[in-house]
Amino acid sequence: MINDIFISELSKLNIDITKKKLDLLEQYYNFLIQYNEHTNITAITKKDDVYIKHFLDSLMVTKSIDLNHINNLIDIGSGAGFPGIVLKIFFPNIKITLLDSNNKKTNFLNELIIKLDLKDIEVINLRAEEYMKYHLNEYDVCISRAVAYIDIITSLSLPFIKADGSVILMKGNYQDELKILNTYKNELHISNFNIINYKILSDDNNRSLIVISKNEVTSKIVNYPKLLKQSEMRRKKLNLK
Repeated sequence: MINDIFISELSKLNIDITKKKLDLLEQYYNFLIQYNEHTNITAITKKDDVYIKHFLDSLMVTKSIDLNHINNLIDIGSGAGFPGIVLKIFFPNIKITLLDSNNKKTNFLNELIIKLDLKDIEVINLRAEEYMKYHLNEYDVCISRAVAYIDIITSLSLPFIKADGSVILMKGNYQDELKILNTYKNELHISNFNIINYKILSDDNNRSLIVISKNEVTSKIVNYPKLLKQSEMRRKKLNLK
């Protein structure tokens, strides 16, 4: 039943569906649940929920960009592989970097990649500010799903993308985030941004894709301690938590 609903929703997104891709997704789910029995990777384990709240939600990125024409992509804070692994399964043409500083998550991702026999995908166990030292202006797209305050993740994401690239942030409630973007747009080196709102099935939780472009080529890495202090000051000025 869940596969019928999932396939129906993918069709609405005009995503190419094959038996191989669905089989890989099924292997992904089974391995995730098996691994989760001894190492906590995700709190969501019911099959229907994983397929809709993780797999389908990951593919909602396609509402904002045509991934058929993307060469490389970095997923910051990839966790259990959402959205990076899911995107790799459905868009095998993309070279993908999964970046996460959590050892148990990256161990899981490495084992999963071997299990699914995925190619042109790498797992990096580093913080973003460390990895960017040698990877400025390198990627077509940077994606991050539910990671950090928007000014922090924006500042960490923009250095990775090329001058004509895009940062796509997958968020829930974005009203406070929007205040920060509008107020500190120039300070954050944003040339423009667009918000795409969506819901999954009958889910009442509002979700959004915040698509950001930068206004200059990045020449230096982020000073993370300074970034945290700046973020705290911004939120205080806007009376945000």
